[in-house]
Amino acid sequence: MDKGDEFQPLTILITGVSRGLGRALALSLAKRGHTIIGCARTPNALHSLQKELAALSPSSSHTHLLQITDVTSNGSVEELFQAVLERNLVPDILVNNAGVINEKSKFWEIPQDGFDCVIDTNVKGTANVLRHFIPLMIRGGKGIIVNFYSMWGRDGAPMFSPYSASNWAIEGLTKSIALELPKGMAIIALDPGIVNTDMLAISFGDSAPDYQNPQQWVVKASTMILSFTSENNGASLTLE
Repeated sequence: MDKGDEFQPLTILITGVSRGLGRALALSLAKRGHTIIGCARTPNALHSLQKELAALSPSSSHTHLLQITDVTSNGSVEELFQAVLERNLVPDILVNNAGVINEKSKFWEIPQDGFDCVIDTNVKGTANVLRHFIPLMIRGGKGIIVNFYSMWGRDGAPMFSPYSASNWAIEGLTKSIALELPKGMAIIALDPGIVNTDMLAISFGDSAPDYQNPQQWVVKASTMILSFTSENNGASLTLE
């Protein structure tokens, strides 16, 4: 969806916008004229992103909403939800991007808090966001939900069992919710592909810089996300 005679600005909620894919998506979609609702746990990163977003559209009639949010806390997500309601915003697109990966280790050597952190962020965090915003989107009568996940959920990855398990859970959650959504909406599991982020550095080590960076990735990613329709409901897709 590019600017033109038929351009319709959308409201797009993205979790985990402080860095990596989330930040790149927020900036790319804002450049296209869309309103961004973004959240992350890092105040300084959100402040710098707010400045960048404001510079992209200084004369725009709409303002972006960025809020410090910990998706692992249902109460924190509730605060984000209330802030969205106060501004009379309804997401047209929701991108669940916030996620973490465990340190490289055999499963039985991963401490409980290390395992819990991955599940609490990747699975419960996604669930907290969906729990609040799906009903709002249903009342709006439309909406596209994109849950980022990794094919490691299906294939498994040695030394990253918590991360793999969380991604298998996200795909199952996505497909189940797809059967519950009303006509006109869609929820999609999207593998963003291999991108040089902080998470990739943990899993790929020194070879991470050999892959595309978020700024290169987002050119195709933002276009793909904007192209989704209700026909994609329940799909598991990969950004090639």
